[in-house]
Amino acid sequence: MQERAIITVVGKDTVGIIAKVCTFLAKERINILDISQTIVQGYFNMMMIVDVTGLKKPFGDMAEELAAMGQEEIGVQIKAQKEEIFDSMHRI
Repeated sequence: MQERAIITVVGKDTVGIIAKVCTFLAKERINILDISQTIVQGYFNMMMIVDVTGLKKPFGDMAEELAAMGQEEIGVQIKAQKEEIFDSMHRI
């Protein structure tokens, strides 16, 4: 059964954001199922639905590494949440 997660990336637009995030995901064996990105007046916003079934480490560790990479290497905020948590938090 497929385990899905939501990844959001927000921050000032710069060259290589998508490349760095996607390279990280590929190394962690995370498959991108759907992706949407926009740039509004120089601010980058991306949302991805990913399959984390192939992840070999705890989800929390991966989420922390991804967040740290975003802040330290790219200068953006990256948040990863399991789909069921995301759905629960955004239910009306």
